[in-house]
Amino acid sequence: MSEYTREAAKKLVEKMTLEEKMSQMLFNSPAIERLGIPEYNWWNEALHGVARAGVATVFPQAIGLAASFDRNLLYKIGDVVSTEGRAKYNEFSRRGDRGIYKGLTFWAPNVNIFRDPRWGRGHETFGEDPFLTGELGVSFIKGMQGEDPDHLKAAACAKHFAVHSGPEALRHRFDAKVSKHDLYDTYLYAFKRCVKDGGVEAVMGAYNRVNGEPACGSKTLLRDILREEWGFEGHVVSDCWAVKDFHENHHVTDSPAESVALAVGNGCDLNCGCTYEFLGEAYEKNLIKEEMITEAVERLMDIRIRLGMFEEYPSPHEHLGYEKVECKEHVELALEAAKRSMVLLKNKNGILPLQKGKYKTIAVIGPNADSRDALLGNYVGTSSQYITPLEGIREYVGDEAEVLYAQGCHLYKDKVEFLAEEKDRFAEALIMAERADLVILCLGLDATIEGEEGDAGNEYASGDKPELKLPGLQQELLEQAAGMGKPVILLLLAGSAMDLSWADGHVDAILDVWYPGARGGRAIAQVLFGEDSPGGKLPVTFYRDTKGLPDFEDYSMAKRTYRYAKGNILYPFGYGLSYSQILYKDAKVDRVVRDVSENAIIEATAVNNGKYTVYESVQVYIKHMDAEDYEPSWQLKKTETVTLQPGEEKKAVFTLTPRDFAIITEEGKCVVRPGEYALSIGGGQPDEVSEKLTGRKVDVFQIIKTGEEKETEY
Repeated sequence: MSEYTREAAKKLVEKMTLEEKMSQMLFNSPAIERLGIPEYNWWNEALHGVARAGVATVFPQAIGLAASFDRNLLYKIGDVVSTEGRAKYNEFSRRGDRGIYKGLTFWAPNVNIFRDPRWGRGHETFGEDPFLTGELGVSFIKGMQGEDPDHLKAAACAKHFAVHSGPEALRHRFDAKVSKHDLYDTYLYAFKRCVKDGGVEAVMGAYNRVNGEPACGSKTLLRDILREEWGFEGHVVSDCWAVKDFHENHHVTDSPAESVALAVGNGCDLNCGCTYEFLGEAYEKNLIKEEMITEAVERLMDIRIRLGMFEEYPSPHEHLGYEKVECKEHVELALEAAKRSMVLLKNKNGILPLQKGKYKTIAVIGPNADSRDALLGNYVGTSSQYITPLEGIREYVGDEAEVLYAQGCHLYKDKVEFLAEEKDRFAEALIMAERADLVILCLGLDATIEGEEGDAGNEYASGDKPELKLPGLQQELLEQAAGMGKPVILLLLAGSAMDLSWADGHVDAILDVWYPGARGGRAIAQVLFGEDSPGGKLPVTFYRDTKGLPDFEDYSMAKRTYRYAKGNILYPFGYGLSYSQILYKDAKVDRVVRDVSENAIIEATAVNNGKYTVYESVQVYIKHMDAEDYEPSWQLKKTETVTLQPGEEKKAVFTLTPRDFAIITEEGKCVVRPGEYALSIGGGQPDEVSEKLTGRKVDVFQIIKTGEEKETEY
């Protein structure tokens, strides 16, 4: 907030009656005509493109964007999202359309930690690592909001604060119990980065309780941490109808008025839902003071002023019009993002990239081969054109190959046609595989079964996955098609880690394309045939199965994610192959740091020894050699994406601060300990699984930090 807008907001709110102020705390805020305040609906979505408001550029789902590991790409995408959002707002408002999904307050990004691969909404996040989530979240926010905090292009919102990642079916009554170590080490880190480094304007609370307190009314989260520790000055919005859960499901209050008092009293300024209709009753019963209401509305008016919603303080972005929506440049960026997101998990004998003309007959098989749903993920806009994998491959090869198609099976049911027998499309798939020189299997999930409770079907646990196996008959289809003796490439279209153990041992190549966006099929074809090399790295761990995972409802990080897991890993976090061979040389690091409060420097040169241009994500990991049992092992601390032309080499240099070496104690303190640290730099983790998969070791160094233990800023 600037002094000018803060004062302007204060003066505007001073002119409001109590009833008028209370009316502005609901997401569908009515006009106050006597004060020149237009009606405004705060609810808008922009997870990977402007959502639910007609035509927009549809980017890959957030988890796919995370696989790029590239904060600069996320900044560009955030900028496109706010440009299209602002263009829509300008045009809609000019025609008097101020309804839901038409505003400038976007409830994105989702920076929750994807702690468990069974969580249905994990594909909305940037993965399982706090550092990567924070890096990408900050960049997306800065791209969305623009460079001038007093004239935002749009307002971003970090959600869902905090300790929120399933189960979906229990979220309205669940109590996430978490230690102070896990709270500060894992669940809060990205949110703090979004607040302190990203300047995010809004924070949305979660549905669940956290250690007994409902997140949207939590003194610990909203007052003690968000406002006091972090100095957050923006507004807090509840998740939709979350305040109603206080009395109906959490049973921490006995009435709507008491729920309102708990939320407002702890700093929840805006209610997505209807419970704040009881603000008047809460005030009359002396459960809340008018000063609390005034403070909340001042924050809400301040951001509306900075967004240019009043004539006295116009926006420099008022000129943006509909010609910017899904324009050529934005569509090209979405295609680039799709290609940058793809992770090559296996490539036996270099079968990829495919040579155009080598295979005269290609069979494209599977429930996701010609599915628009499998392109999109959730919280999505409408594209003017969709290109499925089948359409993209057919478009790319033209007359140089015959492209056959069979659905093979339903996404998760045992038959496609209602009155048919089980496996009604199997025979056709095998006929096509038999006729083909090459089989491309398109398997996985889509957001109709993997997603948010209420959006996704109940067949899969209200959007969550009961297990990691391919659903329905897909595994059997995979095995039978692979048994035909033809070269097989598996395209995985899904928003989360799956059990690909069998596929890893029996197919020739596996390419994880996530939910690649509206024109994802074109990007898939271009990567398959070598116009571009896949550039993604895994933002989540792929486990062999769920046997080593703790109970889904257990929020302890022990045995979860690459930082705490103990074995059973098929594909590690940070892993991804390329069509080129990327080598590292001249790696070095400061060997001794004289004091724990000093920085250290690590560097290496990445070399492209292949014939494809690549985007390489250089990754730096650290671990304390004498870590306590509750502390993580290797942790990603720095990353930089470099573009390497064939034969090109580039040096990457990183400054490691005391915070990079720090650990969070069991008491929640952030401290740097003296002792020996292991550092690595390269194209992935320095673990045995990564080494086996890539055939290369990552450079690992030891340094000694001397001096005395010191507390550092979290």
